[in-house]
Parts: sequence; structure tokens; C-alpha cells
Amino acid sequence: MENYNPKVDEYIAKIPAYAQPIITHLRELIHRAEPQVTEVIKWGHPCFDLQGPAISMAAFKQHIGVNFWKRALMEDPNGIFKIDDGKAGNLGTISSPGDLPSDEILLDYFHRAFELNRQGLKTERKPKAAKPELEVPDYLIEAFKTHTKALAHFEQFSPSCKREYLEWLIDAKSEATRNKRLEQMMEWVSEGKSRNWKYKNC
Repeated sequence: MENYNPKVDEYIAKIPAYAQPIITHLRELIHRAEPQVTEVIKWGHPCFDLQGPAISMAAFKQHIGVNFWKRALMEDPNGIFKIDDGKAGNLGTISSPGDLPSDEILLDYFHRAFELNRQGLKTERKPKAAKPELEVPDYLIEAFKTHTKALAHFEQFSPSCKREYLEWLIDAKSEATRNKRLEQMMEWVSEGKSRNWKYKNC
């Protein structure tokens, strides 16, 4: 029992009653598939690691989600993987034991998930989509005309530092708030300070 984490026991004790036997059963199957597995709590849910995360599961009010961290590298000969709609896990919505594939199938998939980690295989990360460039509002252009020192510093800022200021101004809910932020921006930028200058530099 050394690979069983008491925090996972605590998690199971707190989840809805319908989910407790399902999560407990899946947990036992995972340990059967890989005796060396380590249990951890990540993002508030049980995660099963072997040289890195391999499988995680979470219980919600009416369903359970099970995720394979390297799903993209796994074959699906039994067709148990569902389309990821962001609402359920790789096995779809599980509300009762009858929604689960057979133990034999699950053991095979769990074993293969851990084997991918043993082999050190990694999934390719999708490149982050570039954010559209923000247009400099007219009121900021006008402000720079009388704050040339601020303009000189602003032009030297990195694109991300410029975006932080622009988003801060654009997100203002009222003209009064915007004007107050604009005044503060001119002061900080004139001193070469970024929007979050207390924490980083541009």
C-alpha cells in the first residue's frame, strides 16, 4: 500500500456518493496495471504518475472524467476514446459503472499509458496562436503628443509590455476610469516603467 496516497483517500471521501465506487475501482485497476505508479493530487484531482503524469481523473456533480495525458500517442483499437468537447474526459461522460469499458480493456489502456512514460515519449505541444495586434487608440496618440518622454520609452517596450498597457486602457469600464489609467500610464511610462513594473521590467 506504499504507493497509495492518503490525500486521494480524502478526495474520494468528499466526492458525490455515486462517484466513490467508480473512482475507487479505477484506482485499483490503475495499480494493477502499474504497481510502481505514484499517486498525487494535481489541480485538486487524483493524478497517477510514472516518470511524469500518465492518467488523471476527476469527479463532478453528475459525471466522472478520465484523461490520458498522452492520448495523442495512443492507439484506440477498442474505440473507447471520445471526442474531447471540454466537458468530459477521454472516455466521455461516466455517470455509472456501466459507462466504463471492461476491466480487461481498461487494464490494457492503463498499461500502455504508463509504457509511453517509460519510453520517455512526449506529445508535441501546439504552438500558441498569436494574439492579434492591438490598435493604438486615438486618445493615447493624443496623450503622447504632450508626453514625448513617455512616447520615447513606450516605443522601446517589448510587444508584450505594450499590450499590457493597451489592454489595461481598453478594458476600462468608464471614461473616468480610462482617463485615470491614462494619467497613471503617462507617469509610469515617462519613468520607463512597465504596466507591472513592480514585478518585472520591459
